[in-house]
Amino acid sequence: MKKISIENRTLALAGMFQTAELVQQISQKGLFDQTSFDASLHSLLKIDADSVIDVYGGVNRLKTGLRVLVEQLGGERKNTENMHYVLGMIFLEQKLTKHPEMIKHIQEGIQTAKIKIEEHSANSPEVLNDLATIYTKTISKFDYRIKINGEKHFLENQSHVDKMRVLLLAGIRSSVLWQQKGGRKWQFIFSRKKTVHVAYDLLNSLSANDE
Repeated sequence: MKKISIENRTLALAGMFQTAELVQQISQKGLFDQTSFDASLHSLLKIDADSVIDVYGGVNRLKTGLRVLVEQLGGERKNTENMHYVLGMIFLEQKLTKHPEMIKHIQEGIQTAKIKIEEHSANSPEVLNDLATIYTKTISKFDYRIKINGEKHFLENQSHVDKMRVLLLAGIRSSVLWQQKGGRKWQFIFSRKKTVHVAYDLLNSLSANDE
């Protein structure tokens, strides 16, 4: 049971690192990995799930997040910007838990977006704009905001801005899941080796399945 708990926390944490990586890709290059983006979007829309894996649609869809997690917590080369985004998501999630009305508004907004998906695809500009607007009308109201660094022309592109807001909202959703599974910030220091080991094992299992 303990192994399952650690694995669930690791998967949820990978979900955060994945959204952070995608935000950085979009803000700096205007490009992103579509499969990883779809997994993050899936996690936002999947309000009721049977398992952590089900939230993301499979461990294989968290490959980017697991890789970045290993690099950030276990490697020598750190991406401070990526970690800044992840810690920002955790901080905003903790503030959000104190505002039940805001949580209700987010849930209702997501349900409305899911209805629109029946007419449009989940990746359609209309749906992504609706989800981004949820972030603007809720999370953006907090005094603390995650500052996104990148190229000006990407940061001013509305399509890119919508995607980054959707990713930040998805990252906060992963933070909720991480906290529910026992995730705490002190684990970044005292349990990082254990977390990296689990993430590394998950990546190896994915590689074995690909062979």
